[in-house]
Amino acid sequence: MLTGLQFRNAMASRKQAILAAAGIAILFAVLPFATGLAIGPAWVRVLDFALLYVLLALGLNIVVGYAGLLDLGYVAFYAIGAYFYALLASPHLTSHFPAIAALFPDGLHGPLWLLLPAGALLAGVFGVLLGAPTLRLRGDYLAIVTLGFGEIIRIFMNNLYAPANITNGAQGITQIDGLRLGALTFDKRLTLLGIDIPSLHLYYYLFLALTLLVIFVSIRLEDSRIGRAWVAIREDEIAAKACGIDTRNVKLLAFAMGASFGGLAGGLFAGFQQFVSPESFQLIDSIMILCMVVLGGMGHIPGVIFGAVVLTALPEVFRYGAGPVQSALLGRVVVEPEALRMLLFGLTLVVVMLYRPAGLWPDRRRRQEMGA
Repeated sequence: MLTGLQFRNAMASRKQAILAAAGIAILFAVLPFATGLAIGPAWVRVLDFALLYVLLALGLNIVVGYAGLLDLGYVAFYAIGAYFYALLASPHLTSHFPAIAALFPDGLHGPLWLLLPAGALLAGVFGVLLGAPTLRLRGDYLAIVTLGFGEIIRIFMNNLYAPANITNGAQGITQIDGLRLGALTFDKRLTLLGIDIPSLHLYYYLFLALTLLVIFVSIRLEDSRIGRAWVAIREDEIAAKACGIDTRNVKLLAFAMGASFGGLAGGLFAGFQQFVSPESFQLIDSIMILCMVVLGGMGHIPGVIFGAVVLTALPEVFRYGAGPVQSALLGRVVVEPEALRMLLFGLTLVVVMLYRPAGLWPDRRRRQEMGA
């Protein structure tokens, strides 16, 4: 039984937690408006992409951070989700296949509530197809196979325009329906209670809601029996197998769960951009997502989120800041900001790896392992 002092302390802690949660909720609610007013609407778009990369990083964190499986082809699942949404929410198939046009004369306009889960499920199936032949591979060998898988998907999307034009090749798919949920259309402005909410803000709130859902799922997975099995495989697969863990099925589940998050983000990306092409899903994107997980803190959800936000915003900061800084220091722009941007970005990554080898925000176990 709690004493009076313990009860008061518990109530005070609960009140502080509620106030902190309310403060964070208010911060996230006003963030796009504050960003748009203080910096500009372009940075609201950066916020939207940051949330998409948070979804991707959380998915890859399951594979790399929890299960310890190095995946360099994760962007393939992103592409699968994006193309699935694009094909079923655009006039592309009806304009190239008369049989489909006869069934859907007004074109394909799949609902959001159906296309996003279906795209995530399809990406999960491809995750199992990737994981099945790689169960015996580890380290560099697994990285090479997954890298090849990512390139195969990109080249497949690039070449699948003949003899039947399914993906429209390098030209990509256009006229994709924007994200809409019932009567709410996210690519148009909305007036609510006298407040004018731009399209970019609406996308931000949708992405934020789905990001919070994925964070909740990730936390539940981390604390579950499956999550502990993933960590056991990461630490010592032989010992985990000796303890009775079905390493085969657990690994496949890690690939499937991580891929499904990537497919979900891909569908959101297609509806947000209303255009997809193979150029949006290159190897460098997989490497960037992996950097978000590693630099943020592998296996640590807050660290992964922090890494995704920082590595999304940092190149844009260098893009917009390199020119004014050169003008202030040298009187003129010596190196074009676009050329200098990636150099500064690369140097920043090197500095972080030298002085924060466990990541920017690692968990306690990782910090102890790295001696940080």
